Amino acid sequence: MRFNKKFSFVFLIWMLFAVSNVSAQNYVQAVGLRGGVYSGITYKNFVTNSMAIEGIFLKPWKAVELIGLLEYHNYLSRSNHLLWYYGFGAHIGFYDARYTLHSRGTYLVLGVDGILGLEYEFDRIPLAICVDWKPNFNLVGISGFSGDGGAFSLRYTFK
Repeated sequence: MRFNKKFSFVFLIWMLFAVSNVSAQNYVQAVGLRGGVYSGITYKNFVTNSMAIEGIFLKPWKAVELIGLLEYHNYLSRSNHLLWYYGFGAHIGFYDARYTLHSRGTYLVLGVDGILGLEYEFDRIPLAICVDWKPNFNLVGISGFSGDGGAFSLRYTFK
């Protein structure tokens, strides 16, 4: 029961950030799939022309993890379709202890995240592709650094 209350609170806070779009870049919002070592769903919302908030929901190793990132975007080419970005944020996760600690129950993981990536937005179709590296460091739970191995995202964009 406690798990549901914590998850609901975090999800509510994330949604408040996700619906607050102030201005736009080439697109305002995007939703899609993230594939890599850790796969999941990604949602990005630009709050200025160069700053976005991204939420990622992952389902690794009998767990759920929610990540919130603040990202800064810069054009890499004159065509305004290729961007590089970097940012930081935090994550919260709930893991099944049987698969990681060889004990019972669910445990909480909290930590900080970084992100560095490239994104290409297509001109004629509402699609963006991204490759990124998202290292993180767990502060609570099983503490330590994870390089995340990199990921590929495919997002549907909303103008």
